[in-house]
Amino acid sequence: MFELVRLRDGLHTIRDLETGETFHPVVGPMEEAAAIHIAPLDLANRLKGNDVFTVWDVGLGAGANAVALLEALAALPRPFCCRLVSFDLTLEPLRFAIEHADALRYPVRWLAQLTALVRFGQTTVEFSPGGRVDWQLSLGDFTSLRSAPAPDGIIYDPYSPAKNQTMWSLVHFAALRTRLTNHTVLTSYSRSTAVRVTLLLAGFYVGIGGATGEKDQTTVAATDLALLRHPLPASWLLRVRMSTSARPIGRGENGPIDATDLRTLEQHPQFAGV
Repeated sequence: MFELVRLRDGLHTIRDLETGETFHPVVGPMEEAAAIHIAPLDLANRLKGNDVFTVWDVGLGAGANAVALLEALAALPRPFCCRLVSFDLTLEPLRFAIEHADALRYPVRWLAQLTALVRFGQTTVEFSPGGRVDWQLSLGDFTSLRSAPAPDGIIYDPYSPAKNQTMWSLVHFAALRTRLTNHTVLTSYSRSTAVRVTLLLAGFYVGIGGATGEKDQTTVAATDLALLRHPLPASWLLRVRMSTSARPIGRGENGPIDATDLRTLEQHPQFAGV
């Protein structure tokens, strides 16, 4: 069950009544998605001619992140080819967004494509001059799916670790890392030390993402340090050592990082030799 929530600026977003979590709170869906998911993908510089640029949209939800991606691609002045794969367990939030498109605003321009995605599990979006997005839906447990071609970007937006720990666990991120090439950027709304520690121990490089709403920063991970605009500095390790909630997610109750994981973290290529 879902309901509309009116934000301070008059925009609407969606609340999941079962989990109590609000999608894109404070600043609204489009502003949040653009700041923390779309900007770090650096589409203008990373989309290359006829090369297919693949994006995994993990946590399709009500479709706002995917729509923000389409809006950004629509603004590109040159031809491109993009493959978008949206993962989720259910289409109910997206159906709710389509039903309340006028109040939410962001689905209105893309209603035909969103409706086709729900009905057929795929759709194509054509842009001028020569841009194309092939959009596919993958329903089911993302931790056991991931059959799509390796992505260049991952918009990572499942429910929070408090509600969906499995999707943020070290075991999950380590398995995900093995599926990726050396040119993948993963964006996330989280800013927690535990999430960053988990990503680093899983084999990612980790940096600071854009601000949104009440958050002064979020998190970006990548398979290549060069893809990060603002990598976490070695001085960040002091925060980890002092934190009472830096234990990798999925290793029991939240708490301080243990000595073994701290040594592994300090030897990570992002920090080693600094």
